[in-house]
Amino acid sequence: MTAVRKHGAALLTVVLLIGAGVAFWQADRARDTDNVGNFAQVDDSGTEDVVSAVSTALVRSFTFDYSNPEATEKAADEVLRGDARKDYDLLFATLRKKAPGQQLVLSAKVQVSAVKELEGDRATLLVFLDQATQRVTDKEASYYAAQLSVDARRIDGDWRVTGLKTL
Repeated sequence: MTAVRKHGAALLTVVLLIGAGVAFWQADRARDTDNVGNFAQVDDSGTEDVVSAVSTALVRSFTFDYSNPEATEKAADEVLRGDARKDYDLLFATLRKKAPGQQLVLSAKVQVSAVKELEGDRATLLVFLDQATQRVTDKEASYYAAQLSVDARRIDGDWRVTGLKTL
């Protein structure tokens, strides 16, 4: 029985050494390979740039004054692209119709935003957006909080919002 224990202990030692060798080999291979494409955690200036641009874009395009709807439309033209613009147009079509009669003013403010993914000229952000509406006619105010997943893309050197998804 003692011989079996010695051989078992030796076999276990060999298996553990092989396992450790494989683990060290895999770790070394992972360090040598550039398999990290997401720079959200390591590129401070890149994340700051996209957060600033997207936050400004959302505030500009989600702030609306019934007396000057052209300002919001112009902002949306400048900062929204693709599916984000299509979704925005659907959302704001009703607002444009009702706002003059109700004398509606909508303001937006980004409370918190963070870059989830940053890969080259593409980024995905999580954004907490507060919106306040006020009707001038009766001073009625409402407040809303929105949680958004925002896709952004750098186009001609500037970040543009290309996707909006409510969470």
